[in-house]
Amino acid sequence: MVLLLGACPEYGCLVYEYLENGSLEDRLLMKNDSPPIPWWKRFEIAAEIATALLFLHQTKPEPIVHRDLKPANILLDKNFVSKISDVGLARLVPPSVADSVTQYHLTAAAGTFCYIDPEYQQTGRLTKKSDIYSLGIMLLQIITAKPPMGLAHHVKRAIEKETFSEMLDIMISDVPLEEALAFAKLSLSCAELSKKDRPDLATVVVPELNRLRDFGLTFQKN
Repeated sequence: MVLLLGACPEYGCLVYEYLENGSLEDRLLMKNDSPPIPWWKRFEIAAEIATALLFLHQTKPEPIVHRDLKPANILLDKNFVSKISDVGLARLVPPSVADSVTQYHLTAAAGTFCYIDPEYQQTGRLTKKSDIYSLGIMLLQIITAKPPMGLAHHVKRAIEKETFSEMLDIMISDVPLEEALAFAKLSLSCAELSKKDRPDLATVVVPELNRLRDFGLTFQKN
């Protein structure tokens, strides 16, 4: 999580630690002519994001649902270590409903279009699985560097047509296709329209992303 250093109530500003490499969104888009992020570092960033999200979801006594996960809200330090920022929309889930099927009804959906859980948008029922949907869309962007609109559909179709390699970010090379495909399939499972079909963060998502991260780090060292 990004470290909060202070606040200025007179101007309604919060002061956070300085993260040299800006947002994940800017780096994926190579803003200001920044170099592309290597594929193994992208795997590492994905694992870090999922681990930080798990920390939020396991907060006691009340789990925290971020509600606005997206590349623009992931900041990178000078070593490209990722941190989740902008928790302004985050909401504490009452302990009375904080279990594996946590639901909390809200009068209006909050978040950023394309990343908002469809079920949450339709029903106003906030769950920890709402963050999993946003995570899935963001993970797909990490390996494709493409806009979020319709991205899950396009990646799914590409896998079915065996043209998945064409969806990968053209700015990165030597991507191990088998591992990238596993990454994409996990991402798609997170972005399922129904929350009941999305995988568990602690037992499925984090372990698989950690496996892919370790694979990438081993490759990088060799």
